[in-house]
Amino acid sequence: MAVIDVQNLTKRFGQFVAVDRINFSVAAGEVFGFLGPNGAGKTSTIRILTGLSRATDGHCRVLGQEMSPENKEVRRKIGVVFEEPNLYTRLTGRQNLEFFATLYGVKKQRVSELLQEFQLGEAEGKAVAHYSKGMKQRLLICRALLSDPDLLILDEPTSGLDLASVELIRGHIHSLARQGKTVFMSTHSLEEADELCGRVAFVNHGKIIAEGDPAALKLRFGQDYLKVDLIPSLPLAEFWQMVESIQPIKTEQDGKVISVIVGLSSDRLGYEIDQLRSAGRILRVHSQEASLREVFKSVLG
Repeated sequence: MAVIDVQNLTKRFGQFVAVDRINFSVAAGEVFGFLGPNGAGKTSTIRILTGLSRATDGHCRVLGQEMSPENKEVRRKIGVVFEEPNLYTRLTGRQNLEFFATLYGVKKQRVSELLQEFQLGEAEGKAVAHYSKGMKQRLLICRALLSDPDLLILDEPTSGLDLASVELIRGHIHSLARQGKTVFMSTHSLEEADELCGRVAFVNHGKIIAEGDPAALKLRFGQDYLKVDLIPSLPLAEFWQMVESIQPIKTEQDGKVISVIVGLSSDRLGYEIDQLRSAGRILRVHSQEASLREVFKSVLG
C-alpha cells in the first residue's frame, strides 16, 4: 500500500489553478522530493496532504485513507515541519515539546530522547527566543517526531541553516528511511534532494513535468562533462577566440586559472582537448556527472 497516493489532484482559487490534475505515489520507507520554483504549487499540495486545505477535485489518500480537514485520525499519524517556525518563543525548548507531548499522550522520556538526538540537551532550559535558526528547526523536527509518525512531511527543512544543523538533519532523514519511515520533502536545494531522495518530482505551474529516480533523470535530461583547468599561454584575445571555436558548455575564471567545460559525450572531445592543450598549460582535468540542477534547468526551460 502506498503511504501517499495522489490521483488527478486539483486545487483552484477562483480562476487560478494552483494544482493541476497531478498524480504521484510515495511508498513506505521512501524519501520523496517535491521540487520546483516559488509559486509552482508545492505549498498548496502540502496543505492538502496535511489536511489543512481541501482539494477542489481528485483524490489524496494518505496512509490508506482519503485526506480531508475532518480526518483527524490520519493527521495524528503525520509529522509536519513547515517552512516558518511556529514555536512558542517564550517557552523553553523542553516546555515546547512537553506541551505537545501532553496533547499527543506521549511520555516525557520521548522528549528527553529527542532533545539529545538533535543536540539540544544543553539548550533545553533556554527560551526559544534565544535559539538560532538551526536550533529552532531542529526543535521543530523534534516536535514532528514526538508521536513516532509513519509519515514525515518537511517543507524546506534546511533552508538558511548552518552546516552543522544541515548535516544533523540530513543524517536523521537517512536514519528515518532506514527505519521504514516515509519522508515527503519540499526543498529548493537540488544538492540536498540528490543526496536524500530516492525519487523526485519537478512541479511547475501546478503540473508535474518530470518524475523519477535522480540518477535516471540526470541521464535523461543532463549530460556528464569534462572540466579542464588551465592557464592560457596564448594572448588572451587569441585564447578566447579558440575557446569560442570549440563551443564549450560554459567557462569559468578564477584569477589566472580558466576552466573550460565540455561535454564528455561530445564526438569532438579529443579535438577539443588538443585545442586546449595547445592554448595553455593544463593544470587539472576531471569529469563530473550531470546534476539535478541541470535537470531543473532543462525541464523548466
